[in-house]
Amino acid sequence: MVEVVKYAATGRRKSSIARVVLTPGEGKIFVNKREFMDYFPRETDRLTILTPLKLTNLEKKFDIAVRVVGGGSTGQAGAFKLGLSRALLFCDPQTRAVLRKAGCLTRDDRMKERKKPGQKGARRKFQWVKR
Repeated sequence: MVEVVKYAATGRRKSSIARVVLTPGEGKIFVNKREFMDYFPRETDRLTILTPLKLTNLEKKFDIAVRVVGGGSTGQAGAFKLGLSRALLFCDPQTRAVLRKAGCLTRDDRMKERKKPGQKGARRKFQWVKR
């Protein structure tokens, strides 16, 4: 029995979590069991996601299956990018320098600021009326 090698990693961004699984293949990408182009119709999101693959020249070497939950499309794209970068490190540790320099291995920890009591939003106050 031939064992298939799989590389898995997790990426997070805002409230999105992406579980990425790489298997040797011809470059097919599925997100939540849907085609990559259908799931991410915005070109900027697709470019963000494919950055680690282009930097390491591994675009047609792996099939990618991703399970993404939470957040919006941009947050999910950021989570996918980080998870993909981490998974690529498992299969080829020599790519660390290239991915690090491009900022693909850095977790973007910016989150939505919480709404404060006695205010309309996180920073916005209720309108002040003199009389």
